[in-house]
Amino acid sequence: MKIRENCRWAVACLSSMGLRITPENRMAVHNSNRFYMQATSAETNVLNVTSSLGPECLVLTRFVEGSPLAAFIKAQLRARNIAYVGPDVPQGGPWGYRHQFNVADSGFGLRAPRVWNDRAGEVGRTLDAKDYDTEEIFGRQGVAILHLSGLIAAMSPETTAACLEIARAAKKHGTLVSFDLNYRATFWKGREEELSRAFHEIASAADILVGNEEDFQLCLGLKGPEAGGKDLGSKIESFKAMIETAAERYPGAKAFATTLRQVVSAGCHRWGAILRAGGKWFVEEPREIDVLDRIGGGDGFTGGLLYGVLKGWDGEKSLRFGWACGVLAASSLNDYAEPADEKQVFDVWAGNARVQR
Repeated sequence: MKIRENCRWAVACLSSMGLRITPENRMAVHNSNRFYMQATSAETNVLNVTSSLGPECLVLTRFVEGSPLAAFIKAQLRARNIAYVGPDVPQGGPWGYRHQFNVADSGFGLRAPRVWNDRAGEVGRTLDAKDYDTEEIFGRQGVAILHLSGLIAAMSPETTAACLEIARAAKKHGTLVSFDLNYRATFWKGREEELSRAFHEIASAADILVGNEEDFQLCLGLKGPEAGGKDLGSKIESFKAMIETAAERYPGAKAFATTLRQVVSAGCHRWGAILRAGGKWFVEEPREIDVLDRIGGGDGFTGGLLYGVLKGWDGEKSLRFGWACGVLAASSLNDYAEPADEKQVFDVWAGNARVQR
């Protein structure tokens, strides 16, 4: 894939920022009284791999004016080398706008993690492409990769329209487009026809498509074989068959990818990944990994894959880096990967956990 030269921003995204609060010490939400808080969004989690390794990234978003939580989010983004642009929207009183909360625990053993999303009044539902000077950002400053997700694309009619406009602006100026389909049934309810059209347009503009079989079937209407039960080997072959169909429908896409996960316990998963790039298949066979907190593993994978694209790596190296960034995210209480350097990531892939002095 050809990367546009002389870009100020390595990766940019459109996103609704929120807060994630997680009990300490792997306690459950309902019986804990101590919580860890972080700024979060699926899209900025993807950016975090690249931003941690030096290149500056950008999130297009909205904030609640005067909110201390908005100030907390901005501070965390700055600390993560992620710049932000977007208006501060008046709260409109105590029943007006706010930043969403994601309340989650990590689970333990055979007690599964649980996630509770509280998004009423979310300011990010009102995102508008008119808030951003796309000629300045994509034209004069330059963006190497724009990353969009199905979560933000389906959140509201306003965010759907914003994603379409931002994708068009990116393509106009030679920016690569990455699209993680991320199907959520609750977001699609009552909007199936409208969202099918929008997702098809974004996928048609995408250079990189990420998603599992269900995502491709439900978001893009592709027909394919059944997932093949819980056996990961059959899932690999099933995904390959699905993507060959997707490649015919979306010839502009140069890469298709997904992760594979089999849950042994809350602290132990079998983790793998698949990539089709340049018409060739690359597979990272599932292997057991230790899990501290599973949330964000998929975003870590996508972030690592995009970093490989930025670096001009081949499919095998990019897939390995993405796989290992997913492991890094799962080894952290934060829901994003934050690698210290490339060596750390490749050591994870190699299974080298020896102390580094």
